[in-house]
Amino acid sequence: MTGWGFWAVAASLALLVAAVLVAALRRAPRPGAESAEADLAVYKDQLAEIERDLSRGTLGSEDAKRLRAEIGKRVIEADRARGARGAARDSDGVAALVALILALVVPGGLAAYWWLGAPGYPDMALIPRLEALDAGIAARPSQAAELEQLKTPRDAALDEKLADDLSAITDPAALLAEFRTRFEAGEMQAAVRVQERILALRGDEASANDHANLALALVAEAQGYVSPEAEAELRASLERDMGNELSRYLVGEMFLQGGRYDQAFRFWRPLAEHGMPGSPWVGSIRERIEQVAALAGIRYALPDTLEAPEGMTPEGMVAQLNDRLATEGGTVEEWDRLIRSLTVLERTDEAQKIYDEAKARFEGRPAELSFLKQAAVESGLTP
Repeated sequence: MTGWGFWAVAASLALLVAAVLVAALRRAPRPGAESAEADLAVYKDQLAEIERDLSRGTLGSEDAKRLRAEIGKRVIEADRARGARGAARDSDGVAALVALILALVVPGGLAAYWWLGAPGYPDMALIPRLEALDAGIAARPSQAAELEQLKTPRDAALDEKLADDLSAITDPAALLAEFRTRFEAGEMQAAVRVQERILALRGDEASANDHANLALALVAEAQGYVSPEAEAELRASLERDMGNELSRYLVGEMFLQGGRYDQAFRFWRPLAEHGMPGSPWVGSIRERIEQVAALAGIRYALPDTLEAPEGMTPEGMVAQLNDRLATEGGTVEEWDRLIRSLTVLERTDEAQKIYDEAKARFEGRPAELSFLKQAAVESGLTP
């Protein structure tokens, strides 16, 4: 159905509903008319009673004539009142109500649909709609196509120079420092190539964070767009660590761009409620997740689990956690959170000391040590 056809049908239905309401209103009993009819019935009975008394001889002809004249006047007055009340109702009350109904039902109904509905959107059940969204995500443009669209294609000469320069570097730690320098300087093409070199050197030993860094560089290069190439790196990252926060954040962004708000909410909720305090992605998620939930049709209120006490900064929260772990100890998850939080705050030397202290605390416990080692590797520390 075309747009004009839809609105024509909608307006016709609204007018039909208004007509039904007006007809019902006109058929409604009128209080003034009912009162006049009752009075006329009484006068009719009185006239009949006069005739009966006259025939029985209990009422004289003069008295009967006088009573008939009196009742006749009352009949005329009641009939006149009935007509006046009905006319007044028809001309005033009914006209006003008809106007109100027409004003509310027709334009009001159409305006409400324009605001709350989706004019022009075709009928579609939920499952086919989600399948269509997934198909759109799968068919989205590549990284190169998006860069062309943005009029920022990669420089082939720069790529050639980077390939020559990077081929001589075999130290992943040096390359990681180069990646951070390039990324912070906004040289995204170079940052992408440096991180690709890190992945090539590490091969199967590449960590979840290595793949997440390449995805981040690709997204930054495409000005926030999560391309299929970035998605491939995010998948590789989450296959190694489903809890990698940066990857979960970017996957949520990908689903937002594709209209799958339900999936974005699924990836973001754990970070909104339990993510690293002070990390930029957690802050971004907490600002938007209630709106994302509403778009997904989910009732959700953001808890205050990450909110610092009044007047306390993220640095203060980290210091508080540090003091508690130093004096009372804590779970391996809390040590992990402290290490990662210090890294996010760019306090790498402190993070290294905390990691070394945590290793000593959990000595002889391989599972916990493995967990801590993963945090150190993904945070760029020396394991």
